[in-house]
Amino acid sequence: MSSEPSISPDVPQPDEEQRLRELGYRPVLARRMGGFGNFAISFSVISILSGCMTLYGFGMGAGGPAVMLWGWAGVGLFVLCVGLALAEVTSAYPTSGALYYMADRLGGRRWGWYTGWLNLLGLLGAIAGIDYGAALFAGAFANIQWGFEPTPEKTMLIFLGILLLHAVLNLFGVRLVSVLNSVSVWWHLAGVAVIVGALWIVPDRHQSPSFVFTEFVNDTGWHNPVYVAAIGLLLAQYTFSGYDASAHLSEETSNASVSAAKGIVRSIWVSWIAGFVLLAGLTFAIQDYDATRASGTGVPPAQILLDGLGTDGASALLAVVIVAQLFCGNAEVAAASRMVFAFSRDKALPGSALWRKVSARTQTPVAAVWLSVVVAGVLALPSLYSATAYGAVTAINVIGITPAYAIPVFLRLRAGSRFQPGPWSLGRWSRPIGWTAVVWVAGVTVLFCLPQSSPVTVDTMNYASVALAVVLLLATVWWFVARRSYGTPTTAAYSDREQAELSEGIV
Repeated sequence: MSSEPSISPDVPQPDEEQRLRELGYRPVLARRMGGFGNFAISFSVISILSGCMTLYGFGMGAGGPAVMLWGWAGVGLFVLCVGLALAEVTSAYPTSGALYYMADRLGGRRWGWYTGWLNLLGLLGAIAGIDYGAALFAGAFANIQWGFEPTPEKTMLIFLGILLLHAVLNLFGVRLVSVLNSVSVWWHLAGVAVIVGALWIVPDRHQSPSFVFTEFVNDTGWHNPVYVAAIGLLLAQYTFSGYDASAHLSEETSNASVSAAKGIVRSIWVSWIAGFVLLAGLTFAIQDYDATRASGTGVPPAQILLDGLGTDGASALLAVVIVAQLFCGNAEVAAASRMVFAFSRDKALPGSALWRKVSARTQTPVAAVWLSVVVAGVLALPSLYSATAYGAVTAINVIGITPAYAIPVFLRLRAGSRFQPGPWSLGRWSRPIGWTAVVWVAGVTVLFCLPQSSPVTVDTMNYASVALAVVLLLATVWWFVARRSYGTPTTAAYSDREQAELSEGIV
């Protein structure tokens, strides 16, 4: 193995279709995505213009500028360790099942089962969080332009329309998804440059560097500044999620054993740099901190743009952000639907025979796409009744998906020399980076189950711990129903009937 991280040794490129058969699956999805497209889907799901902008208001009260900026820098470093370690395992097991398949092979059926359910919870929660965030920003845009009042009911209607749009786009096949994600990369990078540039040039007044990098604000109700700063890391940790999308699209990526691993790592470090620039640009441009937090638009970054650039400038840049968020949600639907497809292929979900079917025309898991958006819609319904429900949805995403990242890494470390690395490996860095990743994930998983506001009431309760307990309970109950049928294959010996069912067109 190489002694340097993220290096691909000079070995012949693997036959990915043959490798998939060796892992136990017959190829049924279209392998039409290149390396850039694979990187682009994870970069689009991370989406700094979604996560940073959507949770900026939360960060303003949970530690303020100092925690947002330094928290982003620190969290990004640890997440890069997680990504590097996960990329190494992805290179060895490039399948749509991704995390749960890795856990199954390295630790056994139960490890795979629970990893799969956690991953699925996180992916579906991410769709809900991303698309509801886009609906909030669309409401803010309409408020600025036409005086639209973004009530919870109206926001929910916008959200459902966005979900429908993403379902339809995903039905056209992975080639369109890949093209949209490639456009998304440049849209995000150009969008950050334009937003930060405009906020630097146009406003007459800016905050001082000491304010941006040292100002601590605590409106959580908790008095311990260390606890408050830790809670404030949710902004960065929530944004730095979804990079497993590169792994979930492995079966549709050329040279996936290398491209998917590189896609994970590149998406993190590019987002790390661009996100820091975006957060700094927004924070320097704040005109009135308290007024920004209490913005009538319902979205503090919209108020920053409005105060700094005026109505027309704010509207134009909000449109840039909304389009970026739509790219993000579309990519997340693609990733989640592949997880539904793969988990159903191994008979882990109720109704698996339906969700694993693939369209003969587009080679897309159509039913899995629809299931993903419908469940995401249901997860966001409490937002109609509670102002804190959106925060609960974002917490569900983090609490589901973050532990799922570390489980395959932990099992790979436990396996030691029994783990056979793929063509992309960390070499001698594998163990120190891997253990750093596992310890970090264990810490933030506990952290994000803790209450974020005081006093703790029905409205301020952090429901992430409840969501985690519910999904583990449901997974346990369903295990006793499906344990005889569930399992990743040891060979590609699907029966002719099963293969026909997988390939049967349904649209």
